[in-house]
Amino acid sequence: MVLPLKPKRGGFLRPFGCGAFIRQFLMGNEPFGSPPIHPEIGAPQTDIFYWYKMARLWFTAIERAIRQEERLAKREERGISPDNIAEIAEKTVKRIPWKSNGCRYHSFVTYFSNLQRLGWVEESGIEERSSLQEHYPEGQPRRFYRLTDAGKAATESAWADPYGALYGRDKPK
Repeated sequence: MVLPLKPKRGGFLRPFGCGAFIRQFLMGNEPFGSPPIHPEIGAPQTDIFYWYKMARLWFTAIERAIRQEERLAKREERGISPDNIAEIAEKTVKRIPWKSNGCRYHSFVTYFSNLQRLGWVEESGIEERSSLQEHYPEGQPRRFYRLTDAGKAATESAWADPYGALYGRDKPK
């Protein structure tokens, strides 16, 4: 029996989804090495996006480093060294293009707006000033977002597919 290389629907599996990361990040759980935040204050969309991308980059770098160290250890007939994996991952993360992993910012904003329409995230009322550059007028303020009770109560499958949850789409069978 031959198994298809790619699933029929949904593409390849990702190590973690955007929704799962946003949920854990806004709960203050520091997912995948992101910094701690206070759940009641929340974080701006740009910060959430940045740490999501960094988590995806680091996860990819570590996966590649593990595979490379396994090959080297097998070739040299020695044990696998966690120190070598960390060193290889440091080098690898610098070489991975920013745009190659995860979504683009516009896609993230669209995804985040679905979470807002579902009522899973809300503005926390805190804003920061932002400026684009020195000679431009002041930019829009950075608004902080936090999880709502509905967002905390939503199931993991709903967080994995907020668009489906928003429009009542059933999961494929």
